[in-house]
Amino acid sequence: MILCMLLLAALPEPSSAEVNPAICRYPLGMHEGTIRDEDITASSQWYDSTGPQYARLQREEGDGAWCPAGLLQPEDVQFLQIDLHKLFFITLIGTQGRHARATGKEFARAYRIDYSRNGERWISWKDRQGRQVIQGNIDTYDVVLKDLRPPIIARYIRVIPVTELPMTVCMRVELYGCIWFDGLASYSIPEGGTIAAPGSPIIYLNDSTYDGFQERRHLYGGLGQLTDGVLGLDDFTQSHQYRVWPGYDYVGWKNESFSTGSVDMEFQFDRQRNFTSMKVHCNNMFSKGVKIFQKVECLFKPRLIAEWEAEPVGVSTILDDKNPSARFVTIPLNQRVGKAVLCRFYFADTWMMISEISFQSDMENVNPIVVTLATSTAELLDAETNATEAAWETTSFITSTWIGEKADDSSTSILVGCLVAIILLLLIIIIIILWKQYVQKRLEKAPRRILEEDAMVRLSFYSYTIVSNQNQIHQSNPTYERVFPLDLEYHQPATLLQKLPELSQSAEDSACSGDYAEPDLTKSTPHQGFQNNVPHYAETDIVSLQGVTGNNMYAVPALTVDSLTKKDISVGEFPRQQLRLKEKLGEGQFGEVHLCEADGLLEFLGLSSTELTNQPVLVAVKMLRSNVNKTARNDFLKEIKIMSRLKDPNIIRLLGVCVRDDPLCMITEYMENGDLNQFLSQREICSKFAISNNIPCVSYSNLLFMATQIASGMKYLASLNFVHRDLATRNCLVGNSYTIKIADFGMSRNLYSGDYYRIQGRAVLPIRWMAWESILLGKFTTASDVWAFGVTLWEMFTLCKEQPYSLLSDEQVIENTGEFFRSQGRQIYLSQTPLCPNSVFDLMLKCWSRDIKDRPTFDMIHHFLVEQMDCNI
Repeated sequence: MILCMLLLAALPEPSSAEVNPAICRYPLGMHEGTIRDEDITASSQWYDSTGPQYARLQREEGDGAWCPAGLLQPEDVQFLQIDLHKLFFITLIGTQGRHARATGKEFARAYRIDYSRNGERWISWKDRQGRQVIQGNIDTYDVVLKDLRPPIIARYIRVIPVTELPMTVCMRVELYGCIWFDGLASYSIPEGGTIAAPGSPIIYLNDSTYDGFQERRHLYGGLGQLTDGVLGLDDFTQSHQYRVWPGYDYVGWKNESFSTGSVDMEFQFDRQRNFTSMKVHCNNMFSKGVKIFQKVECLFKPRLIAEWEAEPVGVSTILDDKNPSARFVTIPLNQRVGKAVLCRFYFADTWMMISEISFQSDMENVNPIVVTLATSTAELLDAETNATEAAWETTSFITSTWIGEKADDSSTSILVGCLVAIILLLLIIIIIILWKQYVQKRLEKAPRRILEEDAMVRLSFYSYTIVSNQNQIHQSNPTYERVFPLDLEYHQPATLLQKLPELSQSAEDSACSGDYAEPDLTKSTPHQGFQNNVPHYAETDIVSLQGVTGNNMYAVPALTVDSLTKKDISVGEFPRQQLRLKEKLGEGQFGEVHLCEADGLLEFLGLSSTELTNQPVLVAVKMLRSNVNKTARNDFLKEIKIMSRLKDPNIIRLLGVCVRDDPLCMITEYMENGDLNQFLSQREICSKFAISNNIPCVSYSNLLFMATQIASGMKYLASLNFVHRDLATRNCLVGNSYTIKIADFGMSRNLYSGDYYRIQGRAVLPIRWMAWESILLGKFTTASDVWAFGVTLWEMFTLCKEQPYSLLSDEQVIENTGEFFRSQGRQIYLSQTPLCPNSVFDLMLKCWSRDIKDRPTFDMIHHFLVEQMDCNI
């Protein structure tokens, strides 16, 4: 029986090399103890009771942590070393000081990491900006998690505490990641090229995180961006990362740099493998001379010192000149065996760009291994640890014994029984996989909703803290708990006319003091844009309307979208031939958004005749595809009718339409400085240094002025019961003199695809900007727009240098909404940024109130921001 269990444990793990850094975040065993004491070593230790075996996160064994000997000096290199016994993809590290049940007081304020894949060559980890030092703990007990960007692929990890002054340091550690099933230990490639065009920024297509060697424009002996799990965008000039150069996500080569018309790449693996396929993620932006490779040929060798086998495996690709999207190309490798693979990729155009390469393989049987019963606990642990590595060898032993070796009847019976059990287990697994695929296909056909009435949300097993900008944020490690629908107060429209809080007598006096105060709605002020009886929680008579992206849904008053024809459109028909396409801003399931020049637009709008009347004007054109269904066509016409009735200086204006023939178009304003996200991310806060060096900058007053305009525009929409549902800096356009107009182009732009939660590869919901009730219950109201305004305000005061909740994966963001629902004080809030004053951050926290009735209205928000501007003058 024990033999059967060992044989079952030795079955090979599936090799799924397409690692996803957002999901690959599992604890690797320091806390749980699956990393053994003998695998944790250190350069020194103060006492036996502070040895490396006690460096386990959230454990209080021994004297509570690992402590190196003596005072740690700034020049010292003391390290804690962890042997994981196989290659792991490591995305996150957690550290903790020595608490020792409230008697310890030592912790590491900073540290760095060295890693090795073979135990011989050690590499110092650097982030994407080249920094080695990681900020550590600020107290002895709380856990601080730090994302490793780029991630580490290694077997050995050294954590090295860093100090500026002599002090005692103690640490507890946990590593997070997943097994590196790919098994790739290094790849060798030519150095990437650059694209330099006059008047355009230089596009660097080098492997910027490569950790090997470089010699004569050739990289060898390391891993880098081709194995970091980050897939490049359709537009190779854009990136998933913040504050990086154009082309960062791709490694690219130019055809004319290679006389053979091809690029050779060599891949070396941890052991001999049986290769099923290779997947290559390529760019295909053919309008810029970039295409996926024309064909590829791969050679194999069983050992690194052997010769390459003569017979290659090759495949030609089907070139696509219609769809510019980046895509995976799968190359079958026909079960070829080897420890190294040499692949030659042939150019199909001027440039070839690759962002990720992964291999699907199994470990090939080399030497049959006889499985015996373990005679001690240590041997049992060894058998368990090495079960996966011995899988194919064990299977080979069973097969050879069954077919060709003589064994006694009892042994044969046991082996036959084990084989039957294994086959039955495999059949059960296959049936389960097929059933899951069937259910998934059924679900894809049904209307999608992230979490319905009884959605499942992950909760915590133990608590830890994320420290960001000196603010502690409580977070949880996941188990599961059921979430039930909210009480009736959150479902009945009868609660719309809720009594709004009144302003205290001292509000006007405290407005400039930095305290957040809600304006008195019983008093008339010049900042109020609608009457007091307008419901704060606008939900009645709301319908959803689908936009050209195929994903975005607008929530608008039902009375405005009843029977509609072209006669209902209150703007004029603009001559289609007077539109000149300049750039495609984005696209979706039903249409596209283009930046165009409109000739004669000022004359068309009836503006006074000036010398500028005949000058072309930049406009955004939403264009509906001619082959869409009737529902999408009607929704487009309804959107035109609604847009034509929005008249506010801070809302994008509908200027004209083209609806007499297909494709249907609506023409809206476009601002000179693009969207607010890009505008702010390219600037710094104004200072003497920035001004003297001509660095583009914005002042605090500029930020406040722009935020006030956004609040004014949203106040207008709220007065019409119009729910935006996607308020963010990407959907605010910037004109001259910091003027702002609210738009809705963000979801259709590939640049911002990472801001949306994806289902089956399609952008669906901007969950990092959404209120918890919108994610869990699908409720979109004016109050949920207020929540999004708070996140938008937070973006502005980071100068859009960071994505909201950047330390959390999409799944963890959804988990956090469950914490808001339970309201047990464990929910995570965005932290106060260095640029953000207390009064503005207090406003953000009010916008993120758990209870809808506690959130301010846009009228209150606008009034407050105007007062802050007056105080800042």
